Amino acid sequence: MEAVQFHPTAIVPVGILTTEGCRGDGGLLLDKDEYRFMPDYEPGKKELASRDVVSRRMTEHMRKGKGVPSRYGDHLWLDIRLLGKEHIEKNLREVKEICEYFLGIDPVKDLIPVRPTQHYSMGGIRTKPTGESPSLKGLFSAGESACWDMHGFNRLGGNSVAETVVSGMIVGEYVSDYCEANYFSIKTSTIEKFLKREEDKITKILENNEGENVFELKKKMQETMMNRVGIFRNGDDLEKAVDTLRDLLKRTKNIAIKNRVRTSNPELVEAIRVPKMIKIALCVAYGALLRTESRGAHSREDHPERNDRDWLKRTLATWKDEDSELPEVDYEDLDILSMEMPPGSRGYGTDNIVHHSDTKRRVQEIEEITKVNPGADRFEIQELLMPYDLPEKLQGKNERIGRGFK
Repeated sequence: MEAVQFHPTAIVPVGILTTEGCRGDGGLLLDKDEYRFMPDYEPGKKELASRDVVSRRMTEHMRKGKGVPSRYGDHLWLDIRLLGKEHIEKNLREVKEICEYFLGIDPVKDLIPVRPTQHYSMGGIRTKPTGESPSLKGLFSAGESACWDMHGFNRLGGNSVAETVVSGMIVGEYVSDYCEANYFSIKTSTIEKFLKREEDKITKILENNEGENVFELKKKMQETMMNRVGIFRNGDDLEKAVDTLRDLLKRTKNIAIKNRVRTSNPELVEAIRVPKMIKIALCVAYGALLRTESRGAHSREDHPERNDRDWLKRTLATWKDEDSELPEVDYEDLDILSMEMPPGSRGYGTDNIVHHSDTKRRVQEIEEITKVNPGADRFEIQELLMPYDLPEKLQGKNERIGRGFK
């Protein structure tokens, strides 16, 4: 849960994203002096480095006093003017419209104010390859809500499409098969029991005359997460974040709202949702505090190395009951010897990886398997290296026309 991705170029102040296509097409990042700074940090990839790297470099540059001051905090500039009006209106029309509607500027002529913002969670409901929870029979999850092992600690741009389309297609088949093979019989008394429990919670909120303001609790949670559990993390800030979030969670037990209507009540909706948000925030902050390394989108300034030897494992956070102040955290080791592609260097900066003892062995195994099967296609190599099951209708070879399709 501690793996949270930041997108580099959200417009300031509203936080709407400008597509990475801006930089992919040749757009530049500039500081307050309109100086292009990314080549100083990443001379090879420049603005085309991965999201987590660009976000960290932007934050690092603003820390040096190179941000553009504004009443909404410092930001940097995204410059797509060099792409020209025709290209912007044809290929980046949505960006142009966002700038016009929300900022009142024309990116054909004007610089776009941007800074990194929280974008995506690599964590989610733990699932088996079928999409089913290993701990709650019949619960399936797909997409961003699931941890389906597609991304690891850092989602690549565009992989959300694979996650929704590919994962959705595969998991959908397993859901269909499960429903056909299983009959559900739930007692009305069971439904009534849980319905009454939720109704009692709502009644308690509505009848509470004095208590905590839910919007103030939410704002404090947001500030804590951005300021202490953000792009750069360290032990002191994470400890303070966990302490603050635990206090906020306690305070949610005494929420009082002004609007006492049971239907169409946004304040009541927030009163129901915010305690759950704070629990998710605690999973992120507490997991980040315990993970004493840097990996993907999780960057610890006090533990800059990626430690495969000790930390190549999944974080499993569980809330045992409603009165718990912290989730219980366990870990699940990853088996390098079953991987098709063992952990390697990402190619950024110095190689400060603490390697796992099985990595070298697995690399040698893969080289040997590939060597003794010179005529095997990629599907056959896949089966030799890391076999997996698929629904029967999806087991055929999948090739695009012109790429081996016959």
